Amino acid sequence: MPTLALSSADPSTIETDVLVVGLYKDENGPALAEGAAAVESAFEGFTDSLKTLGATGAPGTVTTLPSFGHVSAPLIVAVGLGKRADGPSTETVRRAAGAAARASAGKSTMTFAIDADSEALGLGALLGAYKFDGYKTTPASERKKPVETVTLLDETANVKRIHGLASAVSTTRDWVNTPANMLRPPQFADQVSAAATEAGLEVEVLDETALEAGGYGGILAVGMGSAAKPRLVRVAYRGKGATKHVALVGKGITFDTGGISIKPSSGMWDMKTDMGGAAAVAGTMLAVAALAPAVNVTAYIPMAENMPSSTAYRPGDVVTAYGGKTIEVLNTDAEGRMVLCDALTRAAEDKPDVIYDTATLTGGQVVGLGKRTAGVMGTDEECTRVKKVGEEVGELAWPMPMPEEIRKTMESSIADVSQTAANMERSGHMLQGGIFLSHFVPEDMPWAHIDIAGPSQHSGEPYGYIVKGATGVPVRTLVGLIESHA
Repeated sequence: MPTLALSSADPSTIETDVLVVGLYKDENGPALAEGAAAVESAFEGFTDSLKTLGATGAPGTVTTLPSFGHVSAPLIVAVGLGKRADGPSTETVRRAAGAAARASAGKSTMTFAIDADSEALGLGALLGAYKFDGYKTTPASERKKPVETVTLLDETANVKRIHGLASAVSTTRDWVNTPANMLRPPQFADQVSAAATEAGLEVEVLDETALEAGGYGGILAVGMGSAAKPRLVRVAYRGKGATKHVALVGKGITFDTGGISIKPSSGMWDMKTDMGGAAAVAGTMLAVAALAPAVNVTAYIPMAENMPSSTAYRPGDVVTAYGGKTIEVLNTDAEGRMVLCDALTRAAEDKPDVIYDTATLTGGQVVGLGKRTAGVMGTDEECTRVKKVGEEVGELAWPMPMPEEIRKTMESSIADVSQTAANMERSGHMLQGGIFLSHFVPEDMPWAHIDIAGPSQHSGEPYGYIVKGATGVPVRTLVGLIESHA
């Protein structure tokens, strides 16, 4: 991750490889945004040159041109901020900074001559510069490296906060991008434990023996088909002067074959990312350690590998979850809710003020809301809070209902609850996941379940500060939620 630096120097004279300016989209063509007056004065005809190159100022667009010695920086990058009257919004600034960082790859230093929200500029740039290529054998010296130093012309910017958030998201992305053969449950637990311990957090890891002794039937059922045994990692932070307690739960299926209800082979390679919820919760705890909010936070992170074998759980099984409720299994590919129900019940025992869980839970989320908007279910106030905070940080989420008619389809004749709707009915698939989980949260507990099956991963071309691969969603939402309770 790049280093963030602050300066008060004149942008036209500052020593940097790349100078970034903002452009508005005006009726008469592009217009320089605030912060670049010194550049415009030093570089006669600068705006006309950008117009000749086709710059429009449309949000997210990037135009590069050499400075020809008019300013100290040899290269200028102009990023679009949209119409002047519209803002720009904080998210527009974040995305513009990310696009500029990607355009600056291969250079050592970049500086922003844009008078805008410093946290948005810094965070967008650090996340946009992210690159995961740790398994390439080509020497690093022969590959285009991300920019190394990002400078903001604002000496009041909160560097610690920006670094803390960016580092947490980047670590989350690293975990999700890691191949499943290199991050099975024991290794994942070890890595989370090591990172959390280094950050000064309390850590407890339950292995398969401890899980069996504690009666964690859901986690054990999913993990029993794999030679790499399941884990439950508990990470705790105690805020100074805290009066509120937030609990987090994240789904950590390090690889999901579907188990006995095996998935089609097409696209199964992406199932290495089925631990995106767990990675996000672990990353959030690292951010919390860095930002030190005045609130207590405890995370429960169940980890398992869902594999078919002679010891795997089967459709038709009845599993006793942690806390004693029985579950009729109809589909071993609905495994995420099986590990989450144990962790939710355990989290509720701590009597927190609110529980947030997140998971790449259902394909129904992608069908219903697309790849960039998470689905949220739970208590009304918390669903509304998730939506609001998500909009603020640029991680969109939309509250979904939990209709009684779908709840009735999940009644079992032989157990306390059916794992999915009877006869494997697919309608309301995303809603079924939330309804199932609601059985394991006390009725009076404020709670929100965030389904990130789509938003946790980006498979297309990069945009803004989102690069191909893991996105790190919803780390920034979870941090915002925690801070809203501080």
